[in-house]
Amino acid sequence: MDLNKIIAISLFLVMYVLMIVLPKRRAIVALAAAVIMIVARILPVNKILPSIDWNVLMMIFGTMVIVDYFIESKMPNKIAESLLRLSKNVMWVTILMSLFSGIISAFIDNVATVLMVAPVGLAICKKLKSNPVPMIICIAVSSNLQGAATLVGDTTSIMLAAADHMNFNDFFYMQGRPGMFFAVELGAIFTIPLMMVMFRKNREPVTSNEHTQVTDYIPTVTMLGHVVLLIIASFIPNTPDTTNGIICMACGILTIIWELIKQKSTKGMIHSLKAMDYDTMLLLTGLFVVIASIKEAGIVDDLANLIAGFGGSNRFVLFTIIVWGSVIISAFIDNIPYVATMLPLLAGVASAMNVEPHFLYFGLLVGATLGGNLTPIGASANIAGVGMLRKEGHEVSFSDFMKIGVPFTLVAVLAGYLFVWIVWAPA
Repeated sequence: MDLNKIIAISLFLVMYVLMIVLPKRRAIVALAAAVIMIVARILPVNKILPSIDWNVLMMIFGTMVIVDYFIESKMPNKIAESLLRLSKNVMWVTILMSLFSGIISAFIDNVATVLMVAPVGLAICKKLKSNPVPMIICIAVSSNLQGAATLVGDTTSIMLAAADHMNFNDFFYMQGRPGMFFAVELGAIFTIPLMMVMFRKNREPVTSNEHTQVTDYIPTVTMLGHVVLLIIASFIPNTPDTTNGIICMACGILTIIWELIKQKSTKGMIHSLKAMDYDTMLLLTGLFVVIASIKEAGIVDDLANLIAGFGGSNRFVLFTIIVWGSVIISAFIDNIPYVATMLPLLAGVASAMNVEPHFLYFGLLVGATLGGNLTPIGASANIAGVGMLRKEGHEVSFSDFMKIGVPFTLVAVLAGYLFVWIVWAPA
C-alpha cells in the first residue's frame, strides 16, 4: 500500500471517530480533514471545486430559507389544528400527528419538520394533560422515515439523486418501475397498525376550539411552487446538473424579496439567515472533498472490490448486507457522512459485478435512512425531538426511545427491503 493510501485511510478513520466523539463539531472535523487532504496533495488543487456538489448545497440553502418563512407564517399550526379536530382520541392524535410529520418531511428537511411539528405536539399534549414523550418520538421517527420518499425530503436523498443522476420524478417512477417513494410509503403504511397496537390504551377523547390565523400565505405558495417546479424540470431532458439547485435558490430568494417588500424591514430575512443550518452545509462541503480524496487515492475502488468479493456472485447476499449493515451502522453514526462514503463505493461494486447500481443505492437509502430510528442519536431529527423534550423537563433514555424506535425501524426497513429487492433486483 502506497503512502497516499495510508495517509488518506488514516485521516478518514480519524475524521469518523472525531465526528462520533464530537457530534457538535462535525463540520469543523470534516473541513479540517479536507484541508489536510489538500495540503498532503492527495487531492490535486484543480479538483477541489469540481469535487463539491454545488447543486446539493444550493438545494439545501434555498429549501431552508423557504422552510423558515413557512414556519413563521403559522401555516403548520393551522394544519395541525385541523388534524386535531379530525381525531377521536389521544391514540389517533398521535397517529395523525406522526403521519402529518411524515408527509411534510417528504418535502422538507427532517430536522426542520421536527422543529415545525413537535411544538404543536407538545402544545396538544399539554392541553390533553398527557405524556408528550411517545408523540414526539413518533413525530421524529416518522419524519426520519418519510424523508427518503422524495428527492427534496432529505440530504441523503439529494445525495443519492446526484450520484445516480435522478430527477424528482424518478423517485416515483423510474425506468418503467415504481421508485423509492413507494418503498418508503409501504413502510409508513405498516407503521399505522403498529402504532394502533402500541397506543391502544390511549383512548381519552379530545376536542379543539382553537383557530390559528396564518400571517402570510406566500411562503406556502413558494413551498408548493418549488416542488412543482422540480417536478416540471424533471420532465425536461438534458437540463444542467445544477437545475434543481437553481430552482430552490430562486424560490428562496423570491420569498425573501416578497417578505422584504411586505414587511419593509430586513428582520425576517435576518431571522431566516440566522436559522440556516450552516453546519450541515459545511459538513457536506468537507465530506465532498474528503470522499473525492479517498477516491483519488484509489481506496474506494479497493473497498468496492473487497465488498464485491465478500458478496461473491450472490447479489441477494450483497444486497442484504448493504441494507441491514446500514441499519446497524446508522443506529450510531449519522447517515449523512455514511451515505456520502458508501455511494461512490457502491458505484464501484456495481461496476465490478457488472450490474446496474440502482437496487444497491435504494437498499443503502432504505437501511441508512430508516436505520437511524433505532436509537435517539441515530438521526438529527431524533436528536432534535429528544432535545425539545429535555427542554420541557422530560428526559428520554435509550430504552424509552427504542421501545418505539426499534419496532418502527424493523417494520419500515423490512417492507422497504422486500419492495426494493422484488422490484429492482436484476434478473
